[in-house]
Amino acid sequence: MTTVQRPTAAFVGASWGALLIGAIAFLWGLWNATMPLNEKGYYFTLLLYGLFSAISLQKSVRDRSEGIPVTGLYFGICWFSLIAVMTLLTIGLWNATLAPSEKGFYAMAFVLSLFAVVAVQKNVRDVNGLESDSASAIRSSEL
Repeated sequence: MTTVQRPTAAFVGASWGALLIGAIAFLWGLWNATMPLNEKGYYFTLLLYGLFSAISLQKSVRDRSEGIPVTGLYFGICWFSLIAVMTLLTIGLWNATLAPSEKGFYAMAFVLSLFAVVAVQKNVRDVNGLESDSASAIRSSEL
């Protein structure tokens, strides 16, 4: 088993900052866009689906590396979901009537959000795991 170190405050802050910047920038762009509401809904749904699929895949990979059982079916669905959301965003932006700079803005904000949510989830899991270990050690020493 590998030793998990507590993430630094700087890394935790940078992870949360990147997630907030990426997601808020993406949503701000949608809010100010002149596209129809159904198209805004499409991109909003892709952001939510992308964040969820990235977290789910990261958790599954980490569970497997720590020896926690993850079924092959669920692991495959996680990969499929992340690939599907990236493909759907690419197709949507490719066919959108947006300026190339706007397409790049949405793509970069989306990718930043996905990367950041994985880092945030890792930090949360590391901190919770360390706190659980500390609490278990304290309870054991009191016995």
